[in-house]
Order: sequence, then structure tokens, then C-alpha cells
Amino acid sequence: MVKWPLPDPMARAMALAKAGAAAGEVPVGAVVVHEGRIIAEAHNEPRGLLDPTAHAEILAIRGAAKALGQERLGECDLYVTLEPCPMCAGAIAHARLGRLYYGASDPKGGAVENGVRLFDQPECLHRPEVYGGIGESEAAELLQEFFRERRG
Repeated sequence: MVKWPLPDPMARAMALAKAGAAAGEVPVGAVVVHEGRIIAEAHNEPRGLLDPTAHAEILAIRGAAKALGQERLGECDLYVTLEPCPMCAGAIAHARLGRLYYGASDPKGGAVENGVRLFDQPECLHRPEVYGGIGESEAAELLQEFFRERRG
């Protein structure tokens, strides 16, 4: 687990996660960084967009591809507040993202250090560098608070 002050992209991802929570979405935020600047950002929006694939990572990857005018994002880093699920991990591999930084691990739905461990599979098309646990306690606390409020 990495413990240091949140880097600016992860701080922005946390702010986006909080905005998502305020909109009634599961609080996950993501940003894509290219050459030291954020080129795309998003929070979860499956409910708002009526789209089950509208996870923060997917929306941020789509935005980055449009911003750069290409589908390959090998020179980009993705910062996300929660360990990506299988769908998002697959999108990360297909986009050829260079590095993945994430906050809280997800023992139930994650696919990087938990579950299918997609990037460890021999069939995986691309394996980004992975750095987990960045801002983990803040990200986990935000998720726990969100679900605690939903369960009453």
C-alpha cells in the first residue's frame, strides 16, 4: 500500500468521486493525464446516463481518446479512486494505457489485484504499470460512507 499525500490527479479524481456521490452515483472518479496535464476526467454516471457501462474509467478513457484523436493511450496515465472492475480493466488494456494508479482496492468487484486479475492473465493484450493504494483510506472512507447512508 502506497501512503503519501495525494498527487494532484488523484486529488482531482477524489473531487470527481465526491461530485458523483452528490449526484447519487457510486463515488468513483477518474482522470487521464498526458504529458503532465489532465486531458479527460469523469465520475461514475450509470444512473444519470442510463448506461451500465458509464463507469468513471470508461468515460475518462473515451474523453482522452477524443482529446488526442486516437484510440491508443500508451503515453497516458489513468488515476481512479477504486480498483477497476473487469470491464474497466479490459478497456484499460485495449486503450494501451501506460500506467494505472488507483486508490481503494475492491475485493468484491475488482479485477486488478482481486478477482480475475486481468493484467496477470497470459491472454491479456497489454499490461500497464500498476500502482495501487494511492489515497486508499480517503477513497475507501468515501465509498463506505456512501453505502452506509444508502443502507440507512
